[in-house]
Amino acid sequence: MDLFNPEIDETTNLLPKDGTVNYYGKLFSRENSNHYRDILLNTIEWRNDEAIIFGKLIITKRKVAWYGDSPFEYTYSNTTKKALPWTKELLELKTIIEEKTGETFNSCLLNLYHSGDEGMAWHSDAEKDLKKNGAIASVSFGAERKFAFKHKDTKETVSLILEHGSLLVMKDTTQTHWLHRLPPTKTISKPRVNLTFRTIVSQ
Repeated sequence: MDLFNPEIDETTNLLPKDGTVNYYGKLFSRENSNHYRDILLNTIEWRNDEAIIFGKLIITKRKVAWYGDSPFEYTYSNTTKKALPWTKELLELKTIIEEKTGETFNSCLLNLYHSGDEGMAWHSDAEKDLKKNGAIASVSFGAERKFAFKHKDTKETVSLILEHGSLLVMKDTTQTHWLHRLPPTKTISKPRVNLTFRTIVSQ
């Protein structure tokens, strides 16, 4: 099922079962979206992401950064990152997202996709460091990209376009029952910055 309806209702659950995903559409004006995109591109401490797969270190073209309330350690793909202190702009965005969603977050994982050639394979955000069934708020700046969900058992899929300045929230049992991905595309040459605000449980 594809969801490209311009009439957006943030209370609608995009998933048919076993989880909750709400799309808020464009939360920021084009001017503000451009402002945050440019600042994040130039001020975040971007690093190429690393993963250990079948014992081999893989370094991605995609870049990442990890920020939080304290130097949280976050482990995924068999590698561990330590959170950096919040920047002014990240705190601004966190406050806006918390007020809009009614959720609270203590960290943010950022991804920089330089073009449509870079994407993310099917996965779920269910690492032990994350609050179980907690909300993950995904904010997008830059190139509009397709985002897809696939049910782990039924293989049913749901997809939508994440717009410049938009907000998507995944919560409840979504990560338990659904995979998600950002498919690569040859038609997009501009960068996309994605912020995923999360809650790390006490360590």
